Amino acid sequence: MSRIAYVNGQYVNLRDAAVNVEDRGYQFADGIYEVCEIIGGKMVDFPRHIARMQRSLRELRIAEAMPLTSLRVVMQEVIRRNRINYGIVYLQISRGVAHRDHGFPSPYVKPSVVVTAKSLNFAKNQATAAKGVKVITTAENRWPRVDIKTVGLLPNVLARQEARDKGAYEAWYVDADGFVTEGASCNAWIVTKDGKVVTRTAASGILAGITRAVLIEVLASMQLKLEERNFTPAEAYDAAEAFVSSASQIVMPVINIDGKPIGDGKPGGIATRLRQEFHKFAAIS
Repeated sequence: MSRIAYVNGQYVNLRDAAVNVEDRGYQFADGIYEVCEIIGGKMVDFPRHIARMQRSLRELRIAEAMPLTSLRVVMQEVIRRNRINYGIVYLQISRGVAHRDHGFPSPYVKPSVVVTAKSLNFAKNQATAAKGVKVITTAENRWPRVDIKTVGLLPNVLARQEARDKGAYEAWYVDADGFVTEGASCNAWIVTKDGKVVTRTAASGILAGITRAVLIEVLASMQLKLEERNFTPAEAYDAAEAFVSSASQIVMPVINIDGKPIGDGKPGGIATRLRQEFHKFAAIS
């Protein structure tokens, strides 16, 4: 079955989907995106994703392209047309199409909207989580406004490729002060040997992950101590556990960082429980 995409008011075959060469998302990475997990054909934590989308649009001074009720209908229709039971739906909004000029278009142009969806292999993801993944660290080289979920992801692409080149699953950024910020496409967590769960505060240096926010609720329900603070790679090497979180990965245990085994080199019990409990707290609709 051909995949279907939504592009600026039309549902089209993915092979025919296209945006204008003067779309500012293509020319300047002048746009934002969101990714929602799909379970049973329904979106996970849609309201939180849309709230973050609205914030990103405000920060970039991009107008909302359509009413939220209409946007939800479009995303659900893309999921339906692609017959996605388990997977992700991707939303991208750019400032729109205009003759190339660094300043904002004048007069105003309508934002461009693209929605795609694809299936993921649930069994494969579960098998990866049961085995655990390897992570490397790399120097932070992104612009300071990583709190905005912009499509300007070239540093993330290079970090992920560096991880692949070194036989790892993901890369964690380390800032100029020597502290871990986040992964190329995820939030980073460790569990100390006395059972405290540590992740960097979302106040600076990271994207406020939706999965991260839900996990904080899960931790509270499990009566586990959370510390939102900076941590170094050295502290991560010495941790009892480590894991990453994102919409597509949920909770993925980390068993090795920079070639050093974490804990006993196997997925930790806390990360495993968090993965099991996550969808009891996420809003699925």
